[in-house]
Amino acid sequence: MATLSTTLPITGGTAIIIPNKPNPLTISYEQLNSHVSAFQRKLAQLGIAPQNAVSIALPNSYEFIVAFLAASWQRAIAAPLNPAYRQDEFEFYIDDLSSALALVPRDSFRNDGPAVRAARNHKAAIAECYWNGHEVALDIKDQGKLSGKGDQAVQKAQQDDIALVLHTSGTTGRPKAVPLTHRNLTRTMKNIQLTYKLASEDRTLLVMPLFHVHGLLAGFLAPLFSKGSVIVPMRFSASEFWDNFITYKANWYTAVPTIHQILLRNPPPSKVPKIRFIRSCSSPLSPRTFHQLEKAFNAPVLEAYAMTEGAHQMTSNPLPPAKRFPGSVGLGQGVEVKILDQKGVEVSQGSEAEICVRGENVTKGYLNNPEANKTSFTKEGFFRTGDQGKQDEDGYVIITGRIKELINKGGEKISPVEIDNVIAQNPSVREAVSFAIDDEMYGQDIGLAVILKDGEKTTPDDLRKWITTKVAKFKVPKQIFLTENMPKTATGKVQRRMVAEAMLKQQKPKAKL
Repeated sequence: MATLSTTLPITGGTAIIIPNKPNPLTISYEQLNSHVSAFQRKLAQLGIAPQNAVSIALPNSYEFIVAFLAASWQRAIAAPLNPAYRQDEFEFYIDDLSSALALVPRDSFRNDGPAVRAARNHKAAIAECYWNGHEVALDIKDQGKLSGKGDQAVQKAQQDDIALVLHTSGTTGRPKAVPLTHRNLTRTMKNIQLTYKLASEDRTLLVMPLFHVHGLLAGFLAPLFSKGSVIVPMRFSASEFWDNFITYKANWYTAVPTIHQILLRNPPPSKVPKIRFIRSCSSPLSPRTFHQLEKAFNAPVLEAYAMTEGAHQMTSNPLPPAKRFPGSVGLGQGVEVKILDQKGVEVSQGSEAEICVRGENVTKGYLNNPEANKTSFTKEGFFRTGDQGKQDEDGYVIITGRIKELINKGGEKISPVEIDNVIAQNPSVREAVSFAIDDEMYGQDIGLAVILKDGEKTTPDDLRKWITTKVAKFKVPKQIFLTENMPKTATGKVQRRMVAEAMLKQQKPKAKL
């Protein structure tokens, strides 16, 4: 029976490195198991029972790791939250899961932080969580709804218990709660280990936040499942990345394209270390960035495709010597992948339709959302990803865009991903995102937000003329916005809706006083 407790190695070498200077914290697998077990007993003593939700509002840290694993071992539902949320955001997520406990950083209670105020409003217990030099402390500040419910039995997790709930940001509407069981998570961990042949000698530098499925599964749980090591700084820092990578002997990392681009814009180390592979996921990687990465860091770049609903990874380009190529997210990894039409019928090879997946890693459905569950799964149990794509003759998946983000210009369906990849080739452009804008004649037309490279003076008209030489006339953007900042999610992921709203807001005339 595979659970997060049975798949964590009991013995082995180094599991976790926290690169605090001058004294890093190095944790062995034996120590990690001991600390998680001790914290699980504290949760039971506080009153955490099976399927209680535990909101974890902690940064990347050893205390996050121990709290997350201990909650899942106790058959509770771990609910990681971005510690930078505002109070109203904490209120939504804590209320949505009726959280029994909120874990917050040291001194948060004294400072009456936003997570503390939100938890108090919903009567969740509040405890500060921190490493005290010997163990991860659980400093209870308010027992909330757990008052009088203490001294619960220490539990043994079951594979179909919900271990984790994350909310999808989605393109529109209210975030949907995605429950992931121990079975879902451990299957993804195994899939990732097999895809990249992860082993005990591998060591990764975690740059993604642990409150995101990318960091949690690919950057943390899969490496531990493989008996490897994870270096866990509190946050991504371009200025510290190579120092940590080299000092602690990492040999691979996984990140969103935004982080790859930041690393490319910053000075590389005088001697680039040997990197076994670089993984990119959670947002489309432009072919230009793909080639720049491989050239700059002398390592194979493997783009993957993932969703929260799939417990992260669904497809990936394989390691050399197998084929990998820019513009594709590779082959299904431990999952079935089919391209299905609206009726759930598989289309012919090379035709575009909705990418659908089925596998042990895929959630069985959203929490308390029967309408979304009805529309998100086919009769055969395939999950509808909402992404449009196709497969080549070898089965490699090529994503052509989000179905809801396709630009419908007078009946012509235009993929914003295609426009992004074209404009990314312009030597003056650092970053570009296209999106739909309302149009009186066509219904929709193309908007384009562009960040220029430092020192470039290119105008929107210059860019439009350049694009005209690269694409058909109907694909040329009607409006081009030059901007210095591109709205992104907390994980560095670009959402076209956010970009569109920000750009269109910029152009609105200010009211006269």
